[in-house]
Amino acid sequence: MTPPGVDMPWLSAEQMAEVDRAMVQDYGILLPQMMELAGRHLAGLARDRFLAREHPRQRVVVLAGKGGNGGGALVAARRLSGWGIDASVVLSTDARRLAAVPRHQLETVRRMGIDVRGTDALPPEAPALVIDGVIGYGLRGDPRESAAALISWANATTAPILALDLPSGLDATTGAAGRPTVEATATMTLALPKQGLRGDGAERFVGELYLADIGVPRQLYAQPPLGLSAPDVFATSDRVRLR
Repeated sequence: MTPPGVDMPWLSAEQMAEVDRAMVQDYGILLPQMMELAGRHLAGLARDRFLAREHPRQRVVVLAGKGGNGGGALVAARRLSGWGIDASVVLSTDARRLAAVPRHQLETVRRMGIDVRGTDALPPEAPALVIDGVIGYGLRGDPRESAAALISWANATTAPILALDLPSGLDATTGAAGRPTVEATATMTLALPKQGLRGDGAERFVGELYLADIGVPRQLYAQPPLGLSAPDVFATSDRVRLR
């Protein structure tokens, strides 16, 4: 848990977009670096919180969208597989529509022999865990088409769901829940928590809330236009529980 009384900023989607911009343009910390950290922390939380280490062949289904969240989820699939866990991937879109960095992650996953399929071949049985990396903080409106189908499938399983950054379908700024929205057992958000994660009624979709370090320099938050004071919450651990 974070120390009692810690005053932590909660970011809007616009502010998080500025963090991502500044990381790349001002500090030279590129998306693949951030994606690797996000996926590594996600896989670690999946293993530590949901998967019994004495039974490493438990099956995990990773749902991956076309953007950065999908890329982080693909990294998690790769790391879990490397630890001997039976991970498979379901893409919310045709692989050719993935952004460049997630597409590279997908190629690595495929070279490892990890099963990758589309929404037309969803697993018929519930896995030990579902990882949600379908939609990130750039959501606009309700999830549609294949993304909506993946969210509905995840919610219908009996498996726990671990969401990356925020549950797919939840607005990062307002906390408004789209139709549908992932009802996560736990959510691992990145850098700083998003405002929508504490919105009215959001806890039903967020579940347990964790925060993971993706290497954002603390001074980045203080510079314009953000002007925020961020506590050193990762001084003793690169992943902390907020709720």
